[in-house]
Amino acid sequence: MLPLSLLKTAVGHPVLVELKNGETYNGHMVQCDTWMNIHLREVICTSKDGDRFWRMPEAYVRGNTIKYIRVPDEVIDKVQEENFKRDEKRRHQVAEDGAGVAGRLEDGEMVAGEMADAEGQAGVGKEGVGKEAEVGAAGAVYNDAPLRLAQASCQELCAHA
Repeated sequence: MLPLSLLKTAVGHPVLVELKNGETYNGHMVQCDTWMNIHLREVICTSKDGDRFWRMPEAYVRGNTIKYIRVPDEVIDKVQEENFKRDEKRRHQVAEDGAGVAGRLEDGEMVAGEMADAEGQAGVGKEGVGKEAEVGAAGAVYNDAPLRLAQASCQELCAHA
């Protein structure tokens, strides 16, 4: 789960933001940008020592001053569900395209020479696996051992083609 996807999902939900200086801000998140700057509404600010409170209609918190953010469990569950749906969609799309590091099957036979999936990320050609195949169809980065194994398999398949 990526921090920004979590924060973007938390928009509209109550959050607690603790700053590096010890102050806390409780409010409903209105907006969050890529620098983690946060706009809150209906804010209660608590001093570092916890003895003073301020109620504010809204507050803007600069991202580089934030120590941590607490979000409700329902937001975390929602992000995990969205990630699962996105991953399933990607797997389904890759399965439909039939592309990947090893190529695709056509009428029960391997077809070498498929160069890319729908996003142009995987690569298998008659020359074997190229540098572009280091990132697979689902965006995963492969380490050297599986890459060498895939390259050897592709060279075997290409030799028989």
